[in-house]
Amino acid sequence: MKVTILQTDVVWGDSKENQHRAEMLMDKHAGSDLYVLPEMFSTGFATEPEGVAEADGCSLKWMQSQSVRRGCAVAGSIAVKEGDRFFNRFYFVLPDGTEFHYDKRHLFSYGGEDVHFTPGNERVVVEYQNFRILLQVCYDLRFPVFSRNHKDYDLAIYVANWPSIRLEAWSTLLHARAIENQCYVIGVNRVGKDPTCDYAGGSEIIGPYGKTMAGCEPGKVGVATAELKIRTLRGFRKIFPVLDDADPWPSIRDEN
Repeated sequence: MKVTILQTDVVWGDSKENQHRAEMLMDKHAGSDLYVLPEMFSTGFATEPEGVAEADGCSLKWMQSQSVRRGCAVAGSIAVKEGDRFFNRFYFVLPDGTEFHYDKRHLFSYGGEDVHFTPGNERVVVEYQNFRILLQVCYDLRFPVFSRNHKDYDLAIYVANWPSIRLEAWSTLLHARAIENQCYVIGVNRVGKDPTCDYAGGSEIIGPYGKTMAGCEPGKVGVATAELKIRTLRGFRKIFPVLDDADPWPSIRDEN
């Protein structure tokens, strides 16, 4: 599966411009099976979402149109208003326009995201091109129990607005998730500024051995592409079956 990550500079609250910028990057780097955008790629990270979050589904419709036109999957999170509630919703759209979504479980209380957004309560794994793909958003990266691989996924995707000041933690945790879960990991972060933070990117595609396969240049808009091979992953797991020795999920759940 050929994957391209899009490290964008998000224009605050301007979904049309952000869609246009992403589309231009996709045009310049055509031919991938999956394109991954950052967290809240259409608006920027809005902890106070009223007036910013989308109620009309315009960015989801854009994702669907791009998927169908290009014959690929498109993934990224959007601030969504649904009734009187707000969600940080990670959409994964298949080439036929079918969408799956995951609502961010671990809301960033340090920044006040938990005040206005509703947390998700379901772990979501999507199947695409023989890969089982776990959907995760930003702060989820700090909570390994929730993303523990119970032999139910092959690739974990983390989309983020992760501030520059904590960029070393971002990279360290992405690599840790790949190693401990014996899987591919994609981490896509934005660059630029919003009203509260600076962002330096650090977007990477990481292999199951914990090595970076491809990455975007820090601090700059750009893309990176890598070929993920399910046969290679299965072979690694067969010769070095780490997941066979993992703690059983029910015992972890009971302890918490």
